[in-house]
Amino acid sequence: AHLLAKQLADARVGIIVSRARSFPMTWDARRMLPGPPLTWDTNISVLLRHGVTVGVGILEGWEARNTRFEVAWAALQAPGDISKEDALALASSNLEKIFGLPGSGDFVAYKGGDMFDLEMVRGDILLEGGLIKAVGSIPKKLLAKFGNDLIQTDVNGAWVTPGIFDLHSHIGVVSVPELRGSHDVNSHKGIAQPWMRSLDGINVFDSALPLSISGGVTSSLVFPGSANAIGGQAYVIKLRRTEEGSPMSMVLEPPFSLNTTSPTDPPHWRHMKHATGENPNHAYGSTRMDTMWALRQAYNEARKVLKAQDEYCAKADAGFWEGLAAEVPKDIKWEALVDVLRGKAKVNIHSYSPSDWDGLARLTHEFKFHITAIHHAHSAYLVPQLLEKFYGGKPAVALYKQEAYLGSEFAPKLMNEGGFRVVLKVTQSDHPLLDSRYLLWEAQQAHRYGLPLNKALQAVTTTPADVAGFGHRLGYVQPGYDADIVVWDSHPLSLGATPQQVYIDGIPQIEQPKKVLKPEVLQHPPRNPDWDKEAREVVKYRGLPHLKGNKVDEVILYNVKSAWERQPSGRFIEVQAQAQPSMNGRVQYDGIMHFADGNLVCSSFRPDLLCHGNSLPDIPRIDLEGGTVGPGLTSFGGYLGVVEIDQEPSTNDGDSYGPFDNEFAVVADLSRAVDGLSFEGRDMLLAYRAGVTTSVASPRTRTMFSGLSVALNDGASHSLENGAIIKNITAVHVVIGVSYITSQPSVSTQIGLLRQIILSKDDSKVTGWFKAVLEGELPLIVHTQGADIMAKLLALKAE
Repeated sequence: AHLLAKQLADARVGIIVSRARSFPMTWDARRMLPGPPLTWDTNISVLLRHGVTVGVGILEGWEARNTRFEVAWAALQAPGDISKEDALALASSNLEKIFGLPGSGDFVAYKGGDMFDLEMVRGDILLEGGLIKAVGSIPKKLLAKFGNDLIQTDVNGAWVTPGIFDLHSHIGVVSVPELRGSHDVNSHKGIAQPWMRSLDGINVFDSALPLSISGGVTSSLVFPGSANAIGGQAYVIKLRRTEEGSPMSMVLEPPFSLNTTSPTDPPHWRHMKHATGENPNHAYGSTRMDTMWALRQAYNEARKVLKAQDEYCAKADAGFWEGLAAEVPKDIKWEALVDVLRGKAKVNIHSYSPSDWDGLARLTHEFKFHITAIHHAHSAYLVPQLLEKFYGGKPAVALYKQEAYLGSEFAPKLMNEGGFRVVLKVTQSDHPLLDSRYLLWEAQQAHRYGLPLNKALQAVTTTPADVAGFGHRLGYVQPGYDADIVVWDSHPLSLGATPQQVYIDGIPQIEQPKKVLKPEVLQHPPRNPDWDKEAREVVKYRGLPHLKGNKVDEVILYNVKSAWERQPSGRFIEVQAQAQPSMNGRVQYDGIMHFADGNLVCSSFRPDLLCHGNSLPDIPRIDLEGGTVGPGLTSFGGYLGVVEIDQEPSTNDGDSYGPFDNEFAVVADLSRAVDGLSFEGRDMLLAYRAGVTTSVASPRTRTMFSGLSVALNDGASHSLENGAIIKNITAVHVVIGVSYITSQPSVSTQIGLLRQIILSKDDSKVTGWFKAVLEGELPLIVHTQGADIMAKLLALKAE
């Protein structure tokens, strides 16, 4: 959209970006602006600079709870263009303006918190020959030997960490933009195929490689997909471009089978990918029983080869050469699994559910092998004793389907407290479904919800490197380790932290880094609340704690540091309270707000509604501990209220049919999301607890015509509750494009049909809704991606 900023502003067309953290997953999105450190501008900053009304939306319902983090991240990437007020508007007044919603009267209070400390080393880092040679105070004598060849870079006290290690990636085997010709992640030739190798499908021209580097990722474990019980062999690659330019030249410590290194060398680990649960079930029309049998059958074949090899070697060692074959028995199909049984391969398993883990534990004991890590282990915090039953010790856990429904933001905290090694991967799925460029975002959230600071950083650097078998050379800023380091523009666990420079093998990876000056507060570890009570409740209620809040008729908030006040323009400004010394030495604030029956009674921030401390009633009071009170946020794009568990049809409204769809023989009209709403879903309640009080939901569709959206109160219990439906019909929604919709005709046909309907003179129900659009009674929301399509739509609007 940034390419059309002026035209969008002139035509008074608003833009809703689905996530502030952009990623060119599709062909249409290939010209997006990635932002620092690659570009000065972001899509949002360019649009706002030209006066376009911009809102930030979501792609799936679970993302709504992170709305405030998303808009804050947008501001921190462009602090010169996007103020705090602008950021708040992205998820409040701007969305209200686009959808024609009344200004929300909701308030949300955010408490303050405590600060964690970090042990650190100050000084210099010397890189030479691809290795870290010295850290801290470096002797001048050591530097003198380089003479004029020494390149010195002053990072002005910046934070430096090891490079990020992505333990679960499909980078290169699912390239972006996603095209059929470069999609090599899954083989559907059999449910168990240990002979497949991800290396054979890696595309070195994947556009995601430099983007991931720009987020601080230096190494990735590249897996085959998860459609198979045994998907094949995985390889660790460094993401930098090599002189040879081949996938093989990117592989780190290739195993003996690839480059015929001497078996007497220190062993180079092999890596194996397994999967259980819904993925192989759906791909092969099978059940969990079928998957477990496929695993047992495959390992039994490998055990036969292992036994034949051991018997051969035993005879050779004893000198019984008569009748022995010229070579040790081998089978290329099963040799990788033989290495698993010999302890020479690290097994990583895509597995969400404890329903699978008991069978996996039995499998490891039956065939005597160790599982290195369980990926997507969202509910592992509920069954730690089960994971301790695995052969060889408990595996590491790498934290959208029914399988993930019991996941909790407190899982990393709880697993760490249980003695497990925690690895963080891209939320909910893996690159490129969500971009590994934002892997640090996961560490920031895990720390926010209770994972100690050092463990959160280790979860994306040290721990995955160690789990993958590279702890001897990656994951630390120490002498002798690979010179894979990241220089950050702020504390790496502060929201919006962005690399100033990334070094892989001592080579700077960003040619002309765009460095954003971050405020001083972000140079320190972030402040976080104490979540012990909430974490205990999650375990007590088996992953489904009560999410409905306690409603009170009247409450007083005190020790409020600031409040956001709505201006006549609809925007909000922050009003600060006065700090006051207290007896315990902690700073107190004189901000007070009194609410009754859903209304603001008095506020020390409002001259027209001032509170008088002596006259306040004796009612429940909440200490905000220097927190803030802001407006309720608005969410759009994740089908809140329409979709609960994405891949479970019975939990959703289903897909709406278009009015001209041959499969739909009922009266031609647009579907209304209000007719399919379902309240008190888990994502909706979590969003509400996180301050998102209003959602706009459109019908989900696989056709061009999505239908009519509704604005709803996320805290309501059902649609007949007073205030549950804010606006029955909010906007008309259509979908234009072919890159991510397979059942649609050409783009030109879609735009032609839209033109025909808009200009039609008939009196059908469908054209009636578009007449309401032309007359300014309803907004038209077009879901699309590419600038070329947007340009055609602007031309159609002018027409």
